[in-house]
Amino acid sequence: MAWQRETYKKIKQIPAEEYVLPGTALCAGCGGLEALRLAAKVLGEKVVYVNAAGCFTLLAVYPFTPFKGSWLYTTMGSAPAGAQGIRDALDVLIAKHRLSKEEDLKVVVLAGDGSSYDMALSATSAAIYRNLDFYYFCYDNEAYGNTGVQLSSATPYGAQTSTTPCSLHHPSGAVREKKDLFAIWRAHKPPYMATVSPRHPLDLVEKFARAARFAGPKLFLALSACPTGWGFDPAQTTEVARLAVETGFWPLKEAIHGEVTHTYVPKRRPVEEYLRLQARFRHLFEPTRQEEVIRHIQDRVTAYWEQASAALP
Repeated sequence: MAWQRETYKKIKQIPAEEYVLPGTALCAGCGGLEALRLAAKVLGEKVVYVNAAGCFTLLAVYPFTPFKGSWLYTTMGSAPAGAQGIRDALDVLIAKHRLSKEEDLKVVVLAGDGSSYDMALSATSAAIYRNLDFYYFCYDNEAYGNTGVQLSSATPYGAQTSTTPCSLHHPSGAVREKKDLFAIWRAHKPPYMATVSPRHPLDLVEKFARAARFAGPKLFLALSACPTGWGFDPAQTTEVARLAVETGFWPLKEAIHGEVTHTYVPKRRPVEEYLRLQARFRHLFEPTRQEEVIRHIQDRVTAYWEQASAALP
């Protein structure tokens, strides 16, 4: 049976209220900011954002902030530990009747892929193990975007970064496959996990609404199309984000207590349509077409969806 939205079924049902205000110093066309803005419409105002060092550090530059909620800055490797401290403090205040349950706050980690896949993975694992009640929002732009677009373990095979340029010895650019953070989190058995894309707004807000039913760790991997790091005009952010999903490159799914459901099954256009829009993959097509690398990327996407189809009842 197809996945059904329960709370948000029409665009007009998405709250009009804005909780992440415009005018930030982030790059024009940032897909991660668009995803966060939509998520905040569901999370509301009673939120503490624990922001790991990264691109989103530029969201709140003292003394200015776009958040209607609260904001705490941490090092790249310690945002989950910061979230633990805040959640513990709130629970102590509630237990001592110094804070009513109506005044309680949601604790949300904001972190890029460099922090989520690499630097803070140990702290994140510990927080999940302790069953910390928090949201983890990873804006995944598949590189260390804030420090020069270096390779991260979220960088896909075949992409160029400043540390994996196309060269004589490595004509494909990045030679390793992207780490499967969804599977790593799933092995910890959290109550809720999801992947989201801002170009599928109803899917995104519905998942945040569903996650609110669960106490414990909740992961959101957000596709963050990055004009600066991926090399495309900011006006094309919507098309890049859309094709990532429509080609099957970025699957939309959720896992409730480990049971995975794909929330949107695309007809799957050729992955080449997605790659061609981005300068980080341009070397696969110019000056000569690298058929083997393109085929490898397509085969990985095809294999994923064949396995997903085989798992359906």
